[in-house]
Amino acid sequence: MMLAPARSAEVTFEKMRKRHLPAVLRIEHRSHPRAWSLGVFTSELAQKASRYYVVCRVGGKVAGYGGLMFVADEAHVTNLAVAPDLRRQHLGARLLAHLAQESTRRRCQAMTLEVRASNVAAQQLYRKFGFVSAGVRRNYYAETGEDAIIMWLYDLLSEPVQDRLVALGGTG
Repeated sequence: MMLAPARSAEVTFEKMRKRHLPAVLRIEHRSHPRAWSLGVFTSELAQKASRYYVVCRVGGKVAGYGGLMFVADEAHVTNLAVAPDLRRQHLGARLLAHLAQESTRRRCQAMTLEVRASNVAAQQLYRKFGFVSAGVRRNYYAETGEDAIIMWLYDLLSEPVQDRLVALGGTG
């Protein structure tokens, strides 16, 4: 399924629902060597108090998605993906900004995530947001034995971080 370029169509966000899962799973399987299953997504969506999942629509079609897990005053990015044919159009940045805004709304002090050591493009995006490398999880990705870089965005509620979020795709 070819989607309209993000620059020429309206981009919207909405909470992920079960009805979105077929489209989400298509993107998931095209994005990750060890894709999450329908059961994993269903379980995550059921944990409403500690999870938040969103889809990004371009021209009405699901173009990407992201998720958060909340622990104490921290938000952990659990999953983030954009349809391969819509990458490099700032949808990932807009999704991450949306997740950061939800984390801010919930008064989180920091955000964290793991990213494949080989995923340089994602690491560059996260650094633009102010994430910094904080360690390595060796052999984190079991299907490939690849390491994960642990990244943190500290001081989420500070004015400089909030200004950066607005500049990178947030709505303020």
